[in-house]
Amino acid sequence: MKTNKLTYTFKSDLLFKMIFVKHPNLLKRLVSVLLKIPLESINEFELLNTEIPPEEIGKKFCRLDIQMDVDGKRVDLEIQVEDEGNYPERSMFYWARVFAASLPAGEDYFKLPKAIVISILGFNQFDCEEVHSEFAPLEVNRYELLSDKMRFHFFELKKLPSIDFIDTTNEEELWLALFNAETEEELDKLVEDGGEVMAQAVEAYKDVTAMDEFKILALRRDMQKHDEAQALGNAERKGAAVERMKWEGVVAEKDEVILEKDEALSKKDEALSKKDEVILNKETEIELLLEKIKRLENNKI
Repeated sequence: MKTNKLTYTFKSDLLFKMIFVKHPNLLKRLVSVLLKIPLESINEFELLNTEIPPEEIGKKFCRLDIQMDVDGKRVDLEIQVEDEGNYPERSMFYWARVFAASLPAGEDYFKLPKAIVISILGFNQFDCEEVHSEFAPLEVNRYELLSDKMRFHFFELKKLPSIDFIDTTNEEELWLALFNAETEEELDKLVEDGGEVMAQAVEAYKDVTAMDEFKILALRRDMQKHDEAQALGNAERKGAAVERMKWEGVVAEKDEVILEKDEALSKKDEALSKKDEVILNKETEIELLLEKIKRLENNKI
């Protein structure tokens, strides 16, 4: 069956942010599903970083996340496609930044809100079968919770069943399948099987990807990623060249030391040769002297 590959997927952090900034009702629904909070129980919902400055898109290593206030909780939503290493540490750094920034100067630490980092990952991070993993700080023997103000949620897309086998009654699987979708046919199937919410999400996707603003920013984003890859490639090549030069220098130094030792040995050999020559001359002189003494003794007789 012929498939039409999507030019942009929901795993694009730029598209991801623009869709949910422009359609906060869908973001509210997604957060309620991922955190298992009844939608109707959410009274306060506010996006805290709605801006996408065009000049920021052109900067190297720019990351786009979504930060929210959900009934007094600070929620940071991240999407990470490639495994660049140390993601758990990076997610803790994101949490610390959100947590620390949420306390106004002079306020009591008790007033720090619960901070939650949600990470949607395009790679396998944990050695388990579960798509969803939740972490909190626990005492290692009693499993006593240190604080309820730290939470990490990871959703690993590679562990999701293929779109033909997802549970269409499970809204979490539908949303994650949407992030996993790579073709127009998969989007159509989600609209067909996923009901009104998936239809709204796919319509929002089509609206945003048709916008000139998105196309310009996406072009800048692609150029930025190309520049990043080139910068990293150049750094690796320079690093390899520096390493090669370092080892060439080490080898040259060793060759110089060996040459100096060879020269010293050659001088020693030359000195020994001269000593051997002197000894030989002395031995010849002694032999001649002995012969002369012998002749003199014979003449006396």
